[in-house]
Amino acid sequence: MIPDDQDVPEEDEVTATPVTIESTREPTEHTEIQWLLMKLGSDMGLDVWVARNDRNRDYDGHRFGDLPRIRHDLPRYLDDATTRTVAMIDVLWLRGNTIVSAFEVESTTSVYSGLLRLGDLIALQPHLTIPLFIVAPDDRHDKVMAEVNRPTFRRLDPPMAEVTRLISFSILRTQVKQVAPFAHRLSPEFLEDISEPCAMDEA
Repeated sequence: MIPDDQDVPEEDEVTATPVTIESTREPTEHTEIQWLLMKLGSDMGLDVWVARNDRNRDYDGHRFGDLPRIRHDLPRYLDDATTRTVAMIDVLWLRGNTIVSAFEVESTTSVYSGLLRLGDLIALQPHLTIPLFIVAPDDRHDKVMAEVNRPTFRRLDPPMAEVTRLISFSILRTQVKQVAPFAHRLSPEFLEDISEPCAMDEA
């Protein structure tokens, strides 16, 4: 659904990279951040969806699929194409049949596969009102900003940068610890305070 102005690897090709020192570290970090997002949403009293292909992962002895508020189905009002895209997004927070937040964790060097999923979602749902978040390492901040604002994503309606916010790994880790005692009293809107807009001012 994204303009075909360049060749982009298929999902399986993106993950089938040669094993390097970084690629052996990244899945653990990606899994940690997924778990923090899932646990935070659950502690807030929200239902949680994790990408279908990640359901059997575990972090620190906690299997994703065993989280008390894990969802095993998506809202039925979504059409088939949207459901297929949403099902692969890293983490969703839901309240009943309403998706209240969607998160893509971008810990890989390419910073691209998760953005494509969000791009597909925007293209499939042009009147999208779901808050979208990219969660990325601090040292990838500039890379993420550049990718979100590239022409491919600016041509979407609405442009991805206008409907997406960025959360750094360090801020998420810090906030999860700080809000743990009162997470049950939080609402998803608090993410606005720990994230930044992705839209960049035109030079």
